[in-house]
Amino acid sequence: MFLICFLMVSSLTADTFLNPPQVILLPGETHSGVTRNFQGIPSMDRSPAGRLWATWYGGKGDGEDESNYVILVTSGDNGNTWSDEVLVVDPGIENPTRAYDPNIWLDPTGKLWLFWAQTVGHDGTVAGVWCITTDTPDKVDALWSAPRRLTDGVMMCKPTVLSTGEWILPVSTWRETDNSARLIASTDKGETWNLQGACHVPKAVRSFDEHMIVEKKDGKLWLLARTRYGIGESISCDSGHTWRELTPSSISHPSARFFIRRLQSGNLLLVKHGPIDKQTKRSHLTAFLSEDDGGTWVHSLLLDERVGVSYPDGFQASDGTIYIIYDYDRTGEKKILMTTFTEDDILTGEYLSDKARQRVLVHQAF
Repeated sequence: MFLICFLMVSSLTADTFLNPPQVILLPGETHSGVTRNFQGIPSMDRSPAGRLWATWYGGKGDGEDESNYVILVTSGDNGNTWSDEVLVVDPGIENPTRAYDPNIWLDPTGKLWLFWAQTVGHDGTVAGVWCITTDTPDKVDALWSAPRRLTDGVMMCKPTVLSTGEWILPVSTWRETDNSARLIASTDKGETWNLQGACHVPKAVRSFDEHMIVEKKDGKLWLLARTRYGIGESISCDSGHTWRELTPSSISHPSARFFIRRLQSGNLLLVKHGPIDKQTKRSHLTAFLSEDDGGTWVHSLLLDERVGVSYPDGFQASDGTIYIIYDYDRTGEKKILMTTFTEDDILTGEYLSDKARQRVLVHQAF
């Protein structure tokens, strides 16, 4: 049974966002793209047999508001074609609660997790991380569990599996609290989750955190977080129980989500905006490769140069193909896009492999 930790909240809020949302299978026209004025913040992963799953959130309003709900689609042909909405998570039109910031993740046992956050408004301190899971992710009509609330806060970036076997979730309480960049850990394959530690992000630069954690080759944990100035960093030498205060990293970036992941080769993949040492707008989404555990990022591959591309997420398939999903023009063209490539493509700086595809359309809301 999942451990749940609630903060003190008003009776109004407790009556809404602490309640399980609707999980609607094959939702149809009421939740189709034609009803959405806004969509973005995607995530993607792959079943053991190769079925792709993609999620993001949207709504009838012009951005982040009470109309927000989470969308799930799937592809059985490696992303060449995608389904309509097969599932949505929606607290309900008469409910001030919104569902947002989803992430989808295939765990080491082959179970697929769909995470999202719920709150009223934009208060991260009383938000909660929820999930549903399926043991049948290879099927288009996968069977999903009932919604469960795991912990306080917001989790919108991929979990990490440590060499110790622990699973860790990067959860944030956003701008309102100190020690906001939290590490929530499970030692029993996701049956229970507990707060293991937290990094303090100085209040003056705090900006939603959206942190990711990788395990260095020496066993230390390296935390990178979104800040007002770009990307901050911290190190833990004790499996995330204690952290140094966040300080600026050498990686230049706008205040936006990025993506970092250990590849099968042992190298690190980083997807961010612009050159390593130059801050840009939310444009020039680029994949970088580090062969020295994050010390330098010499090799790069431009994914999409346009202004308005943002929030990369992804994974590496068993055959070595790297899949990255991102959004473009959230209230205009409202596109969710996918690009695939290999490490060799990054090393050459060109799309030369037979795995390379650019700007594959996952979904567009009209």
